[in-house]
Amino acid sequence: MTTNSSPDQPGDAFSSTRFVLVEPSHPGNVGAAARALKTMGFSRLIVVAPKIPFVTREPEAIAMASGADDVLASAQVVETLADALSGVHWSIALTARTREYGPPQMAPRAAVGKACEQGEGGGAVALVFGNERVGLSNADVERCSALAHIPANPAYSSLNLAQAVQVLAYELRLALLERTEAFAASVPSAAASAPSDEIEGMYAHLEQALVALDFLDPANPKKLMSRLRRLFSRSGLEHEEVNILRGIAKHILLRVKR
Repeated sequence: MTTNSSPDQPGDAFSSTRFVLVEPSHPGNVGAAARALKTMGFSRLIVVAPKIPFVTREPEAIAMASGADDVLASAQVVETLADALSGVHWSIALTARTREYGPPQMAPRAAVGKACEQGEGGGAVALVFGNERVGLSNADVERCSALAHIPANPAYSSLNLAQAVQVLAYELRLALLERTEAFAASVPSAAASAPSDEIEGMYAHLEQALVALDFLDPANPKKLMSRLRRLFSRSGLEHEEVNILRGIAKHILLRVKR
C-alpha cells in the first residue's frame, strides 16, 4: 500500500485513525496495544486518564511493546474522553455487554466498514476501549457513534484489552485494504458526520431548550437525553444538521425568554 496518498485515501487512515484506551490499569496492556497497532499498520494511540500517570514510560509497557516503541513513545495521554475525541467524526465503543441505551450496536466488521466510509469522506475516526475491569461507562459509550461487541465464546468471553485492540485493528486493516484498489475510481462519499465536540455542544444546547420548554424536568429526566442521543446516533449527524438543531434550540430559548 502506498504511503504518499491523498488525504481522502484509505492509506491515510492507517496514520490518522485513533485507538483510545480509557483509564487502563496495567502498563503491560498499554505496551501490548501499541504492538497490536503496529502489526496492523496503525500508529495513533491515545491513553485517557491512565491509573499510572506516566504509563507509556513504564518498563513493563516498553517490554510488552516489543519493537513498537515508536508507537508507545508517541502515544498521547489526555485527561478525558472528550479530549481524545476532539475533532472525531465517527467513533466505535468496544463493549463486552449490551446496553439499554446508547448508540446503535453493530458487529465489528460492519462497524469498521462504516468507519472506512467516514474516513473516505474526510472524517476523523476513533476506536474506544474501556478499562480492563469495568469497561466503558455509560457516559463514555454515549459519546460514541456506534457500539461493537466481539462475538467471543459465550462460555468464556473474557478478552484481554490488548487482544480486543488486536481484533479490531485487524478487522479495520482488512476493510481498508479491500477499499484501496476501488478507491481511485470511486465517487466522493457522503459528507462526514459532525465532530464529537460539535455534537456534544448541540446536545447541551438542546437540553437547555427542552428544560426551558418544561418538556424536560432536570430533577426527573427519565433518560430523555439518552434516548435522543440514541436517535441522532442512528442518523449520523452532519455539520449542517447540527447547526440546524442548534438554531432550533436558540430560537426556542429566545421565545421562552419573551
